[in-house]
Amino acid sequence: MTSDSLPILLITANVGSVFEDPSKLLKTWVREFMDVIQKWEPVFLAVHMQEVGGKTYEKSMEYVQEFIKILCEASELASYDRIRIYLDEDYQSAEHFTALGNLYFARNTIKSIKIWNFLIHEWEDVVGKSIHTGSIESIPTKEKAKFPQNFFPECKWSRKGFLRTRWDIEGTVMDFVNIHLFHDASNLAACEEFPSVYCKSRRRALVHTLERFEKDTANTRAPYFVFGDFNFRCDTEGVVKKLTEALTAHRVANSKSTDSVKMQYRDADGQNVLTVGKKEFTHADHQTQFKGEWLRKFDRELDPLQEILFEYPIAFPPSYPFEEDPEMPQNYMNSRCPGWCDRILMSPSAKQLIANENIKYSLIGEGSCMGDHKPVYLQFELKPNQGTIQCSCSPHVLMKNSSSLSCLSCSRRFAQILVEWQKLDNIPYNTLLKKQPEPIAPPLNNIQINVTDTENNLNVCMCAFYEDPGAAPTGTMERLEENSICPRCRNIISQQPMEHRRALISQRLMLANDVIVNRIDTQLLNTYSSAAIGARPDPYTPESAESRSPVIDRSAPEFGEEVSRSHTRSDGATNEQSSVASGGVNPNQLKSRLERLQRKSRSDDDCDDFLQRQNNCCSCIIT
Repeated sequence: MTSDSLPILLITANVGSVFEDPSKLLKTWVREFMDVIQKWEPVFLAVHMQEVGGKTYEKSMEYVQEFIKILCEASELASYDRIRIYLDEDYQSAEHFTALGNLYFARNTIKSIKIWNFLIHEWEDVVGKSIHTGSIESIPTKEKAKFPQNFFPECKWSRKGFLRTRWDIEGTVMDFVNIHLFHDASNLAACEEFPSVYCKSRRRALVHTLERFEKDTANTRAPYFVFGDFNFRCDTEGVVKKLTEALTAHRVANSKSTDSVKMQYRDADGQNVLTVGKKEFTHADHQTQFKGEWLRKFDRELDPLQEILFEYPIAFPPSYPFEEDPEMPQNYMNSRCPGWCDRILMSPSAKQLIANENIKYSLIGEGSCMGDHKPVYLQFELKPNQGTIQCSCSPHVLMKNSSSLSCLSCSRRFAQILVEWQKLDNIPYNTLLKKQPEPIAPPLNNIQINVTDTENNLNVCMCAFYEDPGAAPTGTMERLEENSICPRCRNIISQQPMEHRRALISQRLMLANDVIVNRIDTQLLNTYSSAAIGARPDPYTPESAESRSPVIDRSAPEFGEEVSRSHTRSDGATNEQSSVASGGVNPNQLKSRLERLQRKSRSDDDCDDFLQRQNNCCSCIIT
């Protein structure tokens, strides 16, 4: 350690299996974790966790709060007086839930430390301890995103995404990005080719994330450390060929599963050496075979991005999948080919922030049971007072790009590498990040669900307010489509009065010392009805259907009757009538409408009415 450098410790840990059986694994996990902190004594500690709360998070999320309490009250962390914790625990929100957790601890010896506010694009002093749990969508000091659904293998929803924070530590700026990429669902599919279908999905998501940072003109680019569960796997096709060079293949039925077969590779004596099934990967010498140096050459997923993502040499065994039995802490499970899933990567500009090559890149708890993933850490010395390094090219070739300076050479090379990378997947680069098709609007004869609630919603675009505080809510914002994303702040542009935005700013959350914050996200509940907007599809989460209230059904016969009655009455219109005209419905109107629908459904003996309904093809559905 030099006289002016700062010891930093980065840790990534997939803790899913730890929370599955905390009574058996949590105590050991915390002990090994604290041993590493005591060994290196960092002034700043960044811990990125994946699968917070366990793989069956509905059952084991209750242990998370106790886990955080143990960490914050540990004697080993007593000198860390500034803490920021972000735990995405809102598992009932399928659109947003990532199960990611970012934990940051700053020692009291750090003189200056700030965190970036992604909403107002300003620095905030880090003071005291703040823990954000539950739904963290509205917390402005982080950027969180779930990968688009069309990136998911087999188009199934997943919890995979990233969670980013930006820090200014003693005058040096950097991003810390927690990421969780897709896993291999079937060993048989992974054996078919390289890159496998799962490798391609991981590449697509990683490219999507890196390009998002590259094009982030609102916050400008900064050096970044990306560490998490990348789920990088070895070239399974190559590994199988290497292990079966003198063996014969036999296809056998899988007695434990009806949807697949297994491949067995036998020697000349008929002895089975390697078995590969959908979720089985077993070698006759399983516990020693995959700890040899030969396996490293099959760790190839990162190769196409080595020029724009740097990693220190790996000198530790694969971090996944270990047995979850404390009696076998160093044994691999027979479910997957062992691989280096958990990694700590960085941009070339971030590498320039490291004071020297005296680093340590290794596993935590090699001799202890830490769950199916062993945590990985990187210890290094950070250069202070470096500001924001824009690029790592030599010589510097700079160009002006709107509000920020970027390196022309870096930008061109970055784009070139992404194009080359996508050729491996046969995916045109210009279509890679194409927007998903807009959801199809529900039939007009449905009773839709909607609620107006903007009291605590901070996650909306307020750029117009900051550019010209005295301007009316017209102008720039009107040129952008409703519900589009602002190119500057990357927040949703909603049609809201400027006075409401001022109210949101004035009520913006200010963090104090030793305050635990638990906010409820209301982003999807935010709406301002306007006749100019017209009908638009309403975001729908099956898990939270009960949190919404009906909007008037404009296709139902009752709508025309109610509106006509509201227009023919005197000027003394009631609030009830106003809500109908503006697209809302109050409880009395809802009750009345449901009673009418119920009476209609029972009038089967009324033939004329029945035939009329048939001719009109009316089918009223309550959602």
